[in-house]
Amino acid sequence: MRIACASVHGDDVMASEQSGNPGGNDNDPARRADPPRPASEPPRRASEPPRQVSEPPRQVSEPPRRASEPPRRASEPPARRSSAPVRGSEPPQRISTAARTASAPRLEGPPPAPPDDAAGQDRGARIATWAKRIGIALAALLVLAAASVVLVVRHYEADLPSTRELKDYRPPQVTRILARDGTRLGELFTERRTVVRIGEIPNQVKLATLAAEDAGFYEHAGLNYLGMLRALAVNLRSTQTRQGASTITQQVVKNVLLTPDRTYKRKAREIILARRIEQELTKDEILELYLNKIYFGHGRYGVEEASRYYFGKSVRDVTLAEAALLVAVVKGPSVYSPRANLERAVARRDFVLDQMHKKGFADEVQVEQAKREPVVLAIETESLAELAPEVVSEAQRVLREVVGPAAQQGGYTITTTIDPAMQAAARAAVRKNLDAYAKRHKLFGPLARTKKEPPPFEGTPAGHKVFRGVVTGADDARGTLSVRVGTLEGTVALRGAQRYNPNGLAPSKFADVDKVVRVSLIGPAPEPVVEAAATGQDEDEDAADGEARRAAPSGSPAKPAAPVPLRLELGPEGALVAIDVRTREIVALVGGYEAVRGGLDRATFARRQPGSTFKAFVYGYGIHARTLTPSTILETNPQAVAGYKPQNHDESEGQSPARLREALAHSVNVAAVSAMSRVGPSNVVAFAGALGIQSKLGADLSLALGAYEVTPREMAAAYASIAAGGVYELPVLITKIVGPGGAEIPLPPRPPARRVMEEPEAYVLTSLLTSVVQTGTAKQARSLGRPIAGKTGTTNQSKDTWFVGYSTDIACAVWTGYDDAAPLGKGEAGATAALPAFVDFMKQAHVKRPVADFPVPSGVVRVKIDPRTGLLAREGQEDAVEEVFVAGTEPAEEAPVPEADAEAADGGAPEELQGVVPAPGEGPRPAEPGAAAPGTAPAESEHAPEPGPLPTGETAPPPF
Repeated sequence: MRIACASVHGDDVMASEQSGNPGGNDNDPARRADPPRPASEPPRRASEPPRQVSEPPRQVSEPPRRASEPPRRASEPPARRSSAPVRGSEPPQRISTAARTASAPRLEGPPPAPPDDAAGQDRGARIATWAKRIGIALAALLVLAAASVVLVVRHYEADLPSTRELKDYRPPQVTRILARDGTRLGELFTERRTVVRIGEIPNQVKLATLAAEDAGFYEHAGLNYLGMLRALAVNLRSTQTRQGASTITQQVVKNVLLTPDRTYKRKAREIILARRIEQELTKDEILELYLNKIYFGHGRYGVEEASRYYFGKSVRDVTLAEAALLVAVVKGPSVYSPRANLERAVARRDFVLDQMHKKGFADEVQVEQAKREPVVLAIETESLAELAPEVVSEAQRVLREVVGPAAQQGGYTITTTIDPAMQAAARAAVRKNLDAYAKRHKLFGPLARTKKEPPPFEGTPAGHKVFRGVVTGADDARGTLSVRVGTLEGTVALRGAQRYNPNGLAPSKFADVDKVVRVSLIGPAPEPVVEAAATGQDEDEDAADGEARRAAPSGSPAKPAAPVPLRLELGPEGALVAIDVRTREIVALVGGYEAVRGGLDRATFARRQPGSTFKAFVYGYGIHARTLTPSTILETNPQAVAGYKPQNHDESEGQSPARLREALAHSVNVAAVSAMSRVGPSNVVAFAGALGIQSKLGADLSLALGAYEVTPREMAAAYASIAAGGVYELPVLITKIVGPGGAEIPLPPRPPARRVMEEPEAYVLTSLLTSVVQTGTAKQARSLGRPIAGKTGTTNQSKDTWFVGYSTDIACAVWTGYDDAAPLGKGEAGATAALPAFVDFMKQAHVKRPVADFPVPSGVVRVKIDPRTGLLAREGQEDAVEEVFVAGTEPAEEAPVPEADAEAADGGAPEELQGVVPAPGEGPRPAEPGAAAPGTAPAESEHAPEPGPLPTGETAPPPF
């Protein structure tokens, strides 16, 4: 039985080997043996170990071959089976297992891979394990990254600016000052910008901006993530910030809320704020901020100012080509500005146009037409000189008073009363007048040294004063003149002295060495440098010199290392104010020769003695108070005035009394003081203040000669009140201020007009002032060919010269003098140094105005009077003259016959002569009405006398 059993098992084993499935049977619990393969089964997979056909079946008892055992040859016989008997008591499984082991195929090389099913299960288990580990790691990393992001965001959010202010954001804008007709007089700005609303910006400008800067602006939420990653990679590779990926939103954040620094910190803050802005503002609002904020070069910000600068028109009117050119400049204003490099600008413009076509913002035809359009740039009108810098400065002051600190942000439009044509004529008239003075006194180069040069300044100059310096040399290469002013050495740059060097002479040709010239310091004088004294001396040094050194202080001042910059002050300055009589608007305002911002406005701020121009107020009050009339006889002899001894400019005056009209026409000083003593100085002070003189005046007799200081603007306003029939109105220069939002800003209320003189009184005074032009000191004004009333004025040593006058349309005041009150020189007076500017200006101001006489109001009467006594003319008197009077003030008595005059001369002045205060032993002198005495020149009086004592017995002034 054992044998049979063993035989059966042995047959099974042999059968198994022969079938090509060694060791395989259904009892294998691990299913490691291959089952029998049918003939139709497809070939074994490549992963399965191939069987060697030539290998004979192994014996059951053959032990397994080691991996290190060499392979059998094909001719080698199979190993013998073990002769050990098999016990029948052994379980089949054991035998079966041994048989499987003995029958497994052995391949050359490494041991065979495990079967597919087992390997797959093992690999899946390993993958699942690693996947779980990786998932846990990724989750931890994500949590850590999220926590890091939160911490970073909180860190950068700590001090971020608020985005809410962008809703009401007001960038600095330009404040424009306009003339009455809209002509630009000047601009004020910290950033030259004019804000325009998004609805007013044409589509071609918006689309060109989007094409060049951010085509997806209306699609994204404020950030371009792909662009940011790309820029980050570039910057990391280069180890520095080389590329940005900012959207329009981010650029708004950078330009408005942050700084333009290229740092990762700023970028992080920018990203956070960009997201906020997108949540709080609409896309149109963001684009509006961007287009009004960006810089376009040449000091221009925003599309509106850029369009005005480059094309001379509003951005509302630009073409597609011009819009593309504007956008092209943004990339690099210093490189792509058409004024800096037109070729580059055009190339960049074409690129922007191509981008518009590529992104569907413009079709091909539009792009090609725009590329062919020539670039036409506006003419640059910027200049340091302006038409009316004095007006611009005043407009700025008024704006600050009205709106306060908001004025600094700008955006206002200020309309003034200035007439551009009159303003230009006024500036030209002042310059022509001052140039004529310079020519008379040889103040143009070349300046030759004379035998009698004035003494130069001694000491150390300081402050904003004028000093006399000595020319010490010249540098033609640098264009400078060397001048020594006391202890300082300075230089004058002739390029800034065109007024005195109109022919462009070289410094060496402009002035002789040792020529004394007037100069002022530009800026403060430098502090003197003290040099230490020498510590020792040579033994052979002169004894006297050694003694002097020992007596010297331990330190001595040394010259400054660099020369002090100086400015030539050779000639005087001038001012002119013109006021429309009817509206009381200031139509022209000139404060000096040069028209530069920041200069002294002498018309408004220079207080100078008005001289004889003040006499109009003395006589005007006398007429208003019914104390004086045009025929009043006034004393001309200085000895006849008690307590005050003024002198007449013309020595021929003072021989006999004169009528008021004659005294005013020839500007007789004693007559004005005599009139002042009658009407009372305090009354004249009040009267002048009512007419418009706001400066402080002293109530004494010297006031009659203009001894107290006023401004040209005040004088023009007061004379305009007389021209307007005696009604004072505050002159106006600013008529309207419009704010950035288009709303008009309320101006301070204008004081109501007040009547100072009745119309008949004002007309009589005007009639008196016309005599100054017709027969007196201002005859040159007759060349205007129309009625002109006015008065000349000259102070002591001709330090101040004036002419103030008016027509039916315009009142004008002109002043000429040195800022430091230096004498103008021999022969200079109001008629020569101020009147010519008045004539030149008024001639231009009246070009298109019809000639009109001063209207005669009711209440004025005309009567013939005796020119010697001022009384009514006798019947048939041949030398009678017609005079005007306020009704009721005309003389009622008839002049005596000549015999009566002779008797009066022997026995004293008759009581009938109103206002006559003759000198002892003298009688009235015959005189033609309104004419100077034969053989005498018109007298120009008034020389700033010292204030005199107050007279007693003043009458109370009537109400104004």
